[in-house]
Amino acid sequence: MTVGMATLMAVVAAIPNLGTEDWSQWRGPTRDAQIEHTNWPKSLDALHLQASWRVPLGPSYSGPIVVGNRVFVTETRNNSHEVVTALDRRTGEELWKAEWSGAMNVPFFAAANGSWIRSTPTCDGKFLYVMGIRDVLVALDIETGTEVWRVDFPKQFKTEIPAFGAVCSPLVDGDFIFVQAAFAVVKIRKANGEIIWRSSSDAGGAIGQSMGASPFSSPVIATLAGKRQIIAQARTRMVGVDIDSGRELWSQSIPATRGMNILTPLVIGDSIFTSSHGGATFLFTVTQNAAAKLSIQESWRTKQQAYMSSPVLIGNDVYLHLKNQRFSCLDISTGKAQWTTTPFGKYWSMIANGNQVLSLDERGDLRLIAANPEKYTELSKRKVSEQPSWAHLAYSNGQIFIRSLDSITAWTWK
Repeated sequence: MTVGMATLMAVVAAIPNLGTEDWSQWRGPTRDAQIEHTNWPKSLDALHLQASWRVPLGPSYSGPIVVGNRVFVTETRNNSHEVVTALDRRTGEELWKAEWSGAMNVPFFAAANGSWIRSTPTCDGKFLYVMGIRDVLVALDIETGTEVWRVDFPKQFKTEIPAFGAVCSPLVDGDFIFVQAAFAVVKIRKANGEIIWRSSSDAGGAIGQSMGASPFSSPVIATLAGKRQIIAQARTRMVGVDIDSGRELWSQSIPATRGMNILTPLVIGDSIFTSSHGGATFLFTVTQNAAAKLSIQESWRTKQQAYMSSPVLIGNDVYLHLKNQRFSCLDISTGKAQWTTTPFGKYWSMIANGNQVLSLDERGDLRLIAANPEKYTELSKRKVSEQPSWAHLAYSNGQIFIRSLDSITAWTWK
């Protein structure tokens, strides 16, 4: 069994209502954009990739998720409400809709990018967890869309609504859900929305200052140096947080222009890969001393800078879309660039299956790329949207789901 498949089976075991084919959260079942249990066709042409259905929607940056026979999507409607819709994955038929007041305006210099819901929902096969732009987490019954509970973080913790809106995508683990909200990491009981803890620092600093400004990234869970923990990237640093207590285990500064640490950290063994806008690309390694205290050290850094696009790992190489719009393959042991392309789009969402990368840029171009550390090898390319496509693409059991600003389209990949 591969490491990726072992991780997938662990996720399914921890959340028994999910199946191995479900795209249940941000960046897929294992939160690293890996699909290791399938072979893909070699082409995206009209013979192999065909549109099954399309549903018009209001704007959103949230990626679609797929659980069982349902597809869940979000939108911001009339600049006033957030709407969640459940669709039949076979036909696109609406099964239910839920909505609440939830709009806001981002700062004027970011307004051109839209004041729309940003976070990708998470589903455990029973409830759907949706993080609204105003830092409010809502749990919905997936059969009916009925609201089960909600946590209004600014109201509960007397914190400000994030200036750019809540971005973090919730993370389910067993009976709990984790989210970067209220300027911290928060652990919540899935069944009823009870707050278990809100993270603080080792030194007992003021709760809420530990994570700095509201994050642009989303957390992951991994075992590093023998300790299972939350890895969360904030605007100026990255931290390891104890799952049981919320105690900070280690901290690492991550330089970035205006705190633009956006991509989701990529865990590789006991190491963490990340890259920041205006900073650099880093590999850090977490170790444990004789007193069982964890620490983190920089293994290497290179001059490449990512922006919004989270990377994928295949073999010994990381495939990363950069701030300068180029696509690059980096040797994970040294950070050396194996190759770097000419510019493409501003943003790529990516999925890997072990020997290929499926990428979608914000202009609606879908690419199938061979995982080749010797040279950039594009196998196929297809225009799948005339509208901007900033949401992360989703894949499940031979279907690709593309969320453009004005719709969602299901494609069958034969």
